[in-house]
Amino acid sequence: MPRVTRGTKKRKRRSKILKHAKGYWGARNHNYRTAKEAVERALQYSYRDRRTRKRDFRRLWIIRIKAAAVNNGLSYSRFIDGLKNLNIELDRKILADLAVKSPETFVQLAQKVKQSAA
Repeated sequence: MPRVTRGTKKRKRRSKILKHAKGYWGARNHNYRTAKEAVERALQYSYRDRRTRKRDFRRLWIIRIKAAAVNNGLSYSRFIDGLKNLNIELDRKILADLAVKSPETFVQLAQKVKQSAA
């Protein structure tokens, strides 16, 4: 039986890894073994951080909404609760965007919340 050398398959697999490692420092971009380790680690980090990014943005939005709510004499929790009671269904991303880009609209929302609480 003939011996199998896996020439083209092996080259294709290795070149795929080395293509991913392009731009890495030192031997990581041309030495297959170290490139493979670096690429695997990078893929693990990217998988993890795609989830972390969602958490980080939610935290940022909450901080922005809280700052704008405090400027209007409300706490964050009372503001969110007031919006829910008024059936205003804006998510935190949109509320944070309103707080930063059009504060006058945010002030109107805060006034509605204050009036409903009184």
